[in-house]
Amino acid sequence: MKDSSLYSYKGHNYLVPFVLITSLFFLWGFAHGILEVLNPHVQETFQVTKATAALVQAAVYGGYFLMALPAGWIIRRYGYRRGVVSGLLLYALGALLFIPGAYINSFYFFVFSLFVIGCGLTCLETSANPYATVLGDPRKAESRINLSQSFNGLGWIFGPLVGGQLLFSGASIALPYTIVGVVVLMVAMVFVRVPLPEIADAAEEDVPESPASGSAKMWNPSFVLGVVALFLYVAAQTGGNSFFINYMTEAADISKKTAANWLAFGGMGLFVIGRLSGSWMMSRVSPRRLLGVYALLAALATCFIVWGTGRMTMVAFFVVYLTESIMFPTIFSLALGQSGGHTKQASSILIMTIVGGAIAPVLMGHIADTTGSMALAFLIPLCCYLYIAAYSMKTSKAQNV
Repeated sequence: MKDSSLYSYKGHNYLVPFVLITSLFFLWGFAHGILEVLNPHVQETFQVTKATAALVQAAVYGGYFLMALPAGWIIRRYGYRRGVVSGLLLYALGALLFIPGAYINSFYFFVFSLFVIGCGLTCLETSANPYATVLGDPRKAESRINLSQSFNGLGWIFGPLVGGQLLFSGASIALPYTIVGVVVLMVAMVFVRVPLPEIADAAEEDVPESPASGSAKMWNPSFVLGVVALFLYVAAQTGGNSFFINYMTEAADISKKTAANWLAFGGMGLFVIGRLSGSWMMSRVSPRRLLGVYALLAALATCFIVWGTGRMTMVAFFVVYLTESIMFPTIFSLALGQSGGHTKQASSILIMTIVGGAIAPVLMGHIADTTGSMALAFLIPLCCYLYIAAYSMKTSKAQNV
């Protein structure tokens, strides 16, 4: 039986391009996942503070902010496929820069290499996220992107797992990134040879309008609220991931390697389960309502992380990973649906919000360094989840669902 969500109203079958694009979600999930192990590793290797080590995340997520608009221009000018290839080549370049970086042994050279990776990931996400939403029935966009993002979650599992096994066992920091760089180059060669169908934005299919009227149509209140919600979600997720290992070694008195394994199998495992089950549930429950329920549960669990103690706090983390699983793809799809049909331009703006991942870890690291409490730093993710819950309620009320 064919999956109707991968067929357009005109009967086009998008199964093959959907599978190819979905494979990319794993690659950038791995890149983000390994950062959570790299952060505590550089704290120990280079003897830097938590706030300074957070530059690891800031470099990658800062790349999103600076590269998002150029990436959007590449996609609008040359199409989704070339946007993907550009992203893969930059990703591979940044990863392979870790080879000379191992000889230079400079923290800031590694930060620069991560910035290049971030620029590559920006091109990938700016291309793949909106492409997944338009490959088929628009009524199934939220479900389809959650399915693709499930493979992103698999990357988040393997990132800390591979990174933890290698980095906390004395391997060179260049080794995991060299392997990644070679694999990404191979994937780039596949996309160079395989054509992807171009799907026009709804706005491109209508009568041409002036840039000013088009911009006004995109920047409506619903879209702006979605932009803020996505910014805060990435801030919450990245902040929590960045300091999971630090928090657990302090609160639960376990080793960094053990904490990395718990992050990979426990946290990220539940993250994947949440996305897969969320994709299924959205065919039966309003995505807006499900987002609201999950955001409230994440906020409650984060309260326990802030004020709880002992190994039970790990259970609270697991609840957060399970419930935040659907947030990025759902918010992204809901906001994109309110962009007035300007899919490619709106996607660039939404990807820019990933810069929240550059800001939150630095703020949380500063709070932990100045107060001596890693737990208090999680007040930042708590506020983010409360906003997302409010955003869900407002959009549900506006759509009467």
